[in-house]
Amino acid sequence: MLVLLPPSQSKSVRRRGAPMRPDRLSFPQLAATRDRVAHALGQVGGGVEGARLLGLPHTLADQVDLNTRLQRSPAVPVSALYTGVLYDALEVASLTGPAKARATRWLVVVSALYGGLRMRDAVGPYRLSMSTTVPGLPPLARLWRPALAQALGAAAGRGLIVDGRSSDYVAAWKPAGEQATRWVHIAVPGATHGAKHTRGLVARAICEHGLDARTPVALARDLAQVTQGRLGVDLDEPARAGAPWQLRVTHKVW
Repeated sequence: MLVLLPPSQSKSVRRRGAPMRPDRLSFPQLAATRDRVAHALGQVGGGVEGARLLGLPHTLADQVDLNTRLQRSPAVPVSALYTGVLYDALEVASLTGPAKARATRWLVVVSALYGGLRMRDAVGPYRLSMSTTVPGLPPLARLWRPALAQALGAAAGRGLIVDGRSSDYVAAWKPAGEQATRWVHIAVPGATHGAKHTRGLVARAICEHGLDARTPVALARDLAQVTQGRLGVDLDEPARAGAPWQLRVTHKVW
């Protein structure tokens, strides 16, 4: 089982602690691309000018400054780094025992800076999205595609690939070949805010209840069963070869 999540723009920052150890991050085959992106961000710099070069408003200059301190900032575990609607619903910190172990094994955040991160990884906070144009680099999704194909393809193995990413991040890696037949996209109708919340609930339910289903049909059945009507679950077959199954999920408020 591989559950792919998008990062959030909002992130936790710590005042004290050791900086990240790049050699200890998951997916060491991504190291060269991580270094390339980090170096380009260092060349861009921080402050108002750095924000301008990255196409961001000047009000985010303090967040862009984080990109110049990646090797010095206190590292934050991925389980605590990302905040916001999806991660509030996922609530990784409250998982214990086998559920916590599953989250460590199954959840992967696809990042524009770090490529792929597991919950136990600790990294320097940053400001960068996959849609950002970084001077000196090709489009980030294209840059990451070869490295992520190797790393995430190997991580997925023969299990289901449950995808909660937005389209910008899907562009950085799409399962291909036989793995595409096990690719399930979490589709949530309605507003983006509600969609993020529902995707967080799905990821949590998968980890909490150990839904290591072998087929998309079994995943849809098991998810509906364990959420006992709190989530409405439907499954649509792929529209074409290579496209994902669509797991249509609605959050029912009682």
